[in-house]
Amino acid sequence: MTHKHHNNNPFKNSENLDEEVKQEEEKQEDQNSEAKNDSSDSELKELQQKYDTLNQQYLRLAADFDNYRKRQEHEREELLKFGTENALKKMIEVLDNFERGKKALESVEDCQKVKESFDLVHKQVFEALKKLGLEIIETEGKEFDPNFHDAVMQTPTSEKPEHTIINELQKGYKMGDKVLRPALVNVATAEE
Repeated sequence: MTHKHHNNNPFKNSENLDEEVKQEEEKQEDQNSEAKNDSSDSELKELQQKYDTLNQQYLRLAADFDNYRKRQEHEREELLKFGTENALKKMIEVLDNFERGKKALESVEDCQKVKESFDLVHKQVFEALKKLGLEIIETEGKEFDPNFHDAVMQTPTSEKPEHTIINELQKGYKMGDKVLRPALVNVATAEE
């Protein structure tokens, strides 16, 4: 009895099986790759949206800051103009008194009258400037301070302590803590 020998070896087509496995793996990779592409596309879109939002916020902020800077500059100019205007208005009154004094002194021969008029106008000038914040820097008898005084002379002496101001050569002025012009002074140094 002849038996047809059937080869029932399940591994007989192992090459075909390998081929199928490879195809299945490739399909899986393609699907994974597509899924990755989809997810990377959506990540890219999300990042693009975030970038666009941040960019818009930045542009708005930059424009706001530019407007703020221009407004501040304008306000500073206005304040300076307003401050100068006020100062000039106060000084116009002083100028009027100079004019009156000049006319009055044309026929005056008495020096005492001239001196009194001069002192009066000088006082008014100083008062007007004082109202604007002008202060005289104190000097005589004070200790030399390079922030407020400029030592243009030094005199060796034993009569005053070292670094003490002996006398003032030109008045110094300040406004608050800001020095407008330092006082020119003669300062005592130790005798040798």
